[in-house]
Amino acid sequence: MRVIVPFAPGGPNDVLARLIAQKLSERHGKQFFIENIAGASSNIGTGQAAKAGSDGYTILITSDAFAINPAFFDKVPYEPFKDFQPVTLAVSFSHVLAINPSVQASTMKELVALIKASSGKYNFASPGTGTAPHLVGEQLRQSLGLDLVHIPFNGGGPAVASVVAGHTPIYIGSPIPAVPQIKDGKLRALAVTGKMRAQALPDVLTMAESGLPDIEVRSWIGVLAPMGTPKDIITLLNSDIAKIIELTDVKERLASIGFEAIGSTPEDFATQIKIEFEKWGRVIRAGNIKPE
Repeated sequence: MRVIVPFAPGGPNDVLARLIAQKLSERHGKQFFIENIAGASSNIGTGQAAKAGSDGYTILITSDAFAINPAFFDKVPYEPFKDFQPVTLAVSFSHVLAINPSVQASTMKELVALIKASSGKYNFASPGTGTAPHLVGEQLRQSLGLDLVHIPFNGGGPAVASVVAGHTPIYIGSPIPAVPQIKDGKLRALAVTGKMRAQALPDVLTMAESGLPDIEVRSWIGVLAPMGTPKDIITLLNSDIAKIIELTDVKERLASIGFEAIGSTPEDFATQIKIEFEKWGRVIRAGNIKPE
């Protein structure tokens, strides 16, 4: 079984894909091998998966970029609702908004007031243009009328480093690269974007608790198969992956990197993709956001 990951090795998608592939190989006595096909914000690998055929020997493990990219780019090499069948939304995770400690704010309310009082002074770092964290910042900017400039980086690590160094005052992104800096006092976390507090940052308020109930975002990583893949294979993969991510060792590993195990049905995953395709499309159009 070919498992296409449209991102470089070592990132969150790759880590999850390798956990799942290893367990599937053990269960079935057949090799599930990872093929990293990175580039163009996951479009290259996703495009290749769309053309892989429907014989049941290829799956795609990807992020919410799958739902964002068709609205963000003028053209992508796949049609999300015609080229793929959802298998399962495997895991989800919140993003965190954190600031350099030199910023005189301890809550989201104080940060918003500071930005409004200092037009043109504040910007935020994200792991890249068109990513979910970028769109969270854009949603904040649009909903609150903030003068807040986006500074894209090539990944969460460089974005965090910029905020720690004081080059960029605000970070929005995955908690994975930020948690060590928050615990060391090099960043101050103000809020997480999920409905519930993050397990890795239990003392940090949600956006809703901070008075911003409309800013609720959980990114995800899911499994899809090319359209036409036999239904019995979709059903089997869905059942197997749901069981795998509930295994004690896997669940502990997922929690350690900030992931919450989900294991949804194919139907629920399809609904989630549609919701986010429409939601982020509205944000992208309203902000006239374009690839850089």
